Amino acid sequence: MKMFLQNLRQADTGVSVRAKVWVSAAIAVSGMLIGVFQKWLDGSAFNELPLIFQQLDLTNYFGRLAVWILIGTLISIYAGSPLRASVNTFLFFICMVTGYYVYCRFVLGFLPKSYMLLWIVLSFLSPLPAYICWYAKGRGMAAVLISSVISGVLFSQAFLITQGFYITHLAEVITWGIAFLVLRRKPKEWALVFGLSIVVAVIYQLVFPYWG
Repeated sequence: MKMFLQNLRQADTGVSVRAKVWVSAAIAVSGMLIGVFQKWLDGSAFNELPLIFQQLDLTNYFGRLAVWILIGTLISIYAGSPLRASVNTFLFFICMVTGYYVYCRFVLGFLPKSYMLLWIVLSFLSPLPAYICWYAKGRGMAAVLISSVISGVLFSQAFLITQGFYITHLAEVITWGIAFLVLRRKPKEWALVFGLSIVVAVIYQLVFPYWG
């Protein structure tokens, strides 16, 4: 298994410890700021938000699944190793949750504990999918399949395809487009990723029609 994973994608061992610490710190701070920003959106009147925020429906966007899959994917695939992908993804999500609920408690004056506990559990689970996602930028069919699952789940958030064909949310279309571009591969493999992602999206919408 170790040899298989090394052949799939090799870790970058040329990054200094200091650089790793700085990157992890920047990701943690970014998570904290995004958590605060998200709760600020939730606590603001919709018609008082900037027009672009209203058009993209950012208040509800951060309450859906796609944005967090995209962020987790970006952190993972650009890490130097699968272990770094797991560590940095966990740092992002646990700091995002911290920022969100610190703003809830000390600015808005309430603390939804059950929802907070759910996000804490998800944060502690995030290193495993992050570890797997790191290999999406690797070589071979396994990497193609991982990329297809990521792209397919995001496609299912952007388009409704089991009851006709509809765009569900503009922000999710943009999110899927970004993910599809960053997961680009050789032309034939990229086309295969797109085809398989449609299959994944159909299965996802049939199994989880209202989740996301």
